[in-house]
Amino acid sequence: MSNSVIIKSNKQGITVILDDEIGFDELKSLVKEKFTQSSSFFGSADMAMAFEGRELSNKDQQELIDIVEASTNMKVICVLDEKSLKSSKDNSSGSNGSMLVNGSPDGLFYKGTLRSGQVLESETSVIVLGDVNPGGRIISKGNVVVLGSLKGNVYAGAAGNSNSFVVALDMSPMQIKIADVIARSSDSSIPAKIKKARKNKMAKITKSIQPKIAFVEDGNIYIENLSSDVIEDIKIN
Repeated sequence: MSNSVIIKSNKQGITVILDDEIGFDELKSLVKEKFTQSSSFFGSADMAMAFEGRELSNKDQQELIDIVEASTNMKVICVLDEKSLKSSKDNSSGSNGSMLVNGSPDGLFYKGTLRSGQVLESETSVIVLGDVNPGGRIISKGNVVVLGSLKGNVYAGAAGNSNSFVVALDMSPMQIKIADVIARSSDSSIPAKIKKARKNKMAKITKSIQPKIAFVEDGNIYIENLSSDVIEDIKIN
């Protein structure tokens, strides 16, 4: 039974190889035992995790992730599938921490901070539960929502969907690209090509952080305070 749960490292994090001939309850116990024994080795790292060896539903994966996080100080920031691992192995440069993640049909949830040099790519919309630091990059074929500070680069609607949008609690990007429209920031100002307050030009500017949304209209990228009126105008495909 010692080989029923095997932990191996990969370029993005760790791969957990699971025995497919034992019951899931027994497997969970073995996962807990294995990661408890290895907790000092992993420390408090943020990890991307992949599962191999047996078919797992999303619910099964989440149960195992909960066990891993409860047994260690690790945080599992995303789950990689076989396509992601193959892309990682085939990428010879690889040092930038690039991650290609399919996510679920409803979108990808990424928990953690994207640091300088890290790239998160997704076939679906992305919700980041954390910050995107300068030098961090998100590429999504759908929408991007950052529940934190967006200070890096973001590319939404990467397949050409100009109805895609970007939302952030603190919108201070180095560059935003939506479909084929690009807006870049200057050294310390809001991106020069991004026009604010399209409807509320007389709105007062406050020092408090205000959630904002970036979207394309008439060939330009606009940033506005996130409000119910703006949300009603946004087209979602």
